[in-house]
Amino acid sequence: MASDDIDIVPITGDMIRLGQFLKFANIADSGAAAGDLIQGGDVKVDGEVETRRGRQLAKGMLIEVQLPGTTLAAKVG
Repeated sequence: MASDDIDIVPITGDMIRLGQFLKFANIADSGAAAGDLIQGGDVKVDGEVETRRGRQLAKGMLIEVQLPGTTLAAKVG
């Protein structure tokens, strides 16, 4: 994935939970939708599949979400 395809999503604190980040980055419409993506194994954090909705993310981490027909990527900023 080219670096120009990756959105940098600024956060206000030092850390954010994965489920919150997916909503904040407009990747998931709701907490339930974020949970479904995470539990379905469709979310990677720094290249590793992550199934914990409460996983703490720090600035600089890369989040990839596999959706039908595309992969969305965002970096915690």
